[in-house]
Amino acid sequence: MIHKDTLFSFAQNLFIWLSVSDNDLLQNEKKSIIIFLFLITTLAYFYPVIKHAKNKLDCEAIAKNYIIKNKNIIGINNREIKMLSTNFCYGGEEIYEIENLKN
Repeated sequence: MIHKDTLFSFAQNLFIWLSVSDNDLLQNEKKSIIIFLFLITTLAYFYPVIKHAKNKLDCEAIAKNYIIKNKNIIGINNREIKMLSTNFCYGGEEIYEIENLKN
């Protein structure tokens, strides 16, 4: 048979252990929540920048392919084609000054 003193001390130690670990758990949980919110805020802040950069690169690639396939690019080097494609993506009209290829 278990003595009442032993049972009482066991219960008392259990409550002390739970109260200490709950406090530690709450502190760790608060720290985790703060870190999580910081990461979400960082991603939300940089997402538009990343999306704009991706769209710009996609536009430049499409414009470059269009220039190579449809325009007479004899005498135009690769850097100038990149410049023309970037200019076109930002609303420039220099691309229309290049002659189309004769099919």
